[in-house]
Amino acid sequence: MDLYLDPDTTGDRSATIYRELLEAILDGRLAAGERVPPSRELASSVGVARGTVTTAYDRLTAEGFLVTRVGAGTFVCADIEPRRARRAPVGDLRPRQVWSALPAPVPDAAPTEFDLSVGGPDTTLFPLAVWRRLVSATLRPSLLAASAYEGGGHPGLQAEVARYAGLARSVVASPDDVLLTNGAQQALDVVARAVLDPGDVVVVEDPGYTAAARLFASHGATVRPVRVDEEGLVVDDLPRAARMVYVTPSHQFPTGAVMSLRRRIALLEWASRRNVVIVEDDYDSEFRFEDRPLAPLQNLDRDGRVVYVGSFSKTLMPSLRVGYLIAPRSLQDTLRQAKLLTDWQGDAVTQGALARFMGEGLLSAHVRKVTKLYARRRQALLDGLATLPQGVLEVLPSAAGLHVCTYFTDRTVDDVAVAADAAKAGVALEPVSVRFQGTTPRPGLAMGFRRITVEQVPEAVARLASVLPAPGQDPT
Repeated sequence: MDLYLDPDTTGDRSATIYRELLEAILDGRLAAGERVPPSRELASSVGVARGTVTTAYDRLTAEGFLVTRVGAGTFVCADIEPRRARRAPVGDLRPRQVWSALPAPVPDAAPTEFDLSVGGPDTTLFPLAVWRRLVSATLRPSLLAASAYEGGGHPGLQAEVARYAGLARSVVASPDDVLLTNGAQQALDVVARAVLDPGDVVVVEDPGYTAAARLFASHGATVRPVRVDEEGLVVDDLPRAARMVYVTPSHQFPTGAVMSLRRRIALLEWASRRNVVIVEDDYDSEFRFEDRPLAPLQNLDRDGRVVYVGSFSKTLMPSLRVGYLIAPRSLQDTLRQAKLLTDWQGDAVTQGALARFMGEGLLSAHVRKVTKLYARRRQALLDGLATLPQGVLEVLPSAAGLHVCTYFTDRTVDDVAVAADAAKAGVALEPVSVRFQGTTPRPGLAMGFRRITVEQVPEAVARLASVLPAPGQDPT
């Protein structure tokens, strides 16, 4: 333990040491059962005589805060509970005004018996044994010595991402076009830093991914929600003043709609006429269950308007903070500078292990394997929802991703209250109305199938049915 003692302290230094130790015990910095330094060691570190420390220790022992064990040392008493936590002073410093104007973040669903929450993949499916082997191989001293990747990231991973995105999603990119980031959220932040000036108009989908909207607003942008229908973002509603458009065309969040080819071409043509940046977030389209995927906007782009964003958090596990962006060459140098200013470089060990994982063909094999499992879970959920009373929920079409979205046919239903009642019944899911930001919210429920087994689905749906309003029932 390092004990800070003001060198200008005068008077009884034993009393000062006593107070500092007592404060550390009371606010939990010294935990119950933790060993304190030997008196000789502490005396040397703070520059006092050993007897000065011994006096302080004796007083704390007499008062029941410390206990001495012969041959082992002196410890904080095991039954001491912290009574308070030290807090930083309040002060009168204030953040930028924009932070007080941001909408509240959508909270994560609380843990329940049946998890239909929306988010990342089932982490129990992640091949941990294989990953440990790859991390161990990457930790070799010869590799660590050259692990400062100050450009786009680990060169091997850049190459693997370019190859994988090209094969799996028809993305057009060379290794040098890939900029590795700490998750997709940092990729969006880097784009905002590189492109947006305060006051610039950024279009987001409505309903949509609210964390992206909050991020753009935090950079001083003016966020304009634009409605989504069964073909995706409604291009005819785009504001003339837009500088950037953020879209999830392959699996719109949260509705699951796939942007039609007609809309994709219209959006690209509109962006080309108005010199607008399109950010294409392809967050979980690897998991596809029906139909052939349409070419991404990035593939259709002929004028250098699209920044393609991807992430491995949704494919492998959320704690694997590796994302990437593939941008037109006119933006690449600036994007790299913006990335360097935020965190200099990513985790070289994780990036190196992931490069090996992909290079050995393990990512593709993993995606194929878990897609089959997710397909069974998805079908079980859809079958279960089909047993609910007619006229309550409309299941929206969705061909990819790890969740399905529903709307209440009665637009007066309080979906937030229904989600809260479902949580009390042991089912975690998400109300859809909280994802609207501009147009009139429509109530619905988004339900993931990433963490629920086929065998659990019938009971989960039965419990959900118990809290749904009956057809024609007054929702209030």
